[in-house]
Amino acid sequence: MKTAKASIENAEASLKQSLILSDKLRGKKLETGKKFLEDLLERKINLDGKFWPTTAQKFLELLESVEANAKVKNLNTEKLFIKKIKADKGYRFTKPKSRWRMRGRKVKSSTIQVEVEER
Repeated sequence: MKTAKASIENAEASLKQSLILSDKLRGKKLETGKKFLEDLLERKINLDGKFWPTTAQKFLELLESVEANAKVKNLNTEKLFIKKIKADKGYRFTKPKSRWRMRGRKVKSSTIQVEVEER
């Protein structure tokens, strides 16, 4: 089977939210997954009353990136399925509040990887 991969390192998204979204997207068609994330961003559907717009936006960017990678490899984009999608813990860093003081808020990040295959 032909596959294509993409990943985002240290995306500013919570690991907990990333794990839940990756479980929902695993095994679906690529177009279905993109439609699911777009509906989540437009607040047409929710997951237990939550929308998670920043995490959904990062996942949508990732799926568009893997679709572009698949086009470069001459894969049929209508036959692409999400074979593997996973999220790992990334670095935890502090965003500065201003230029002079380093007392900001801690940012959670995660590394997200996706692999699609043509079926």
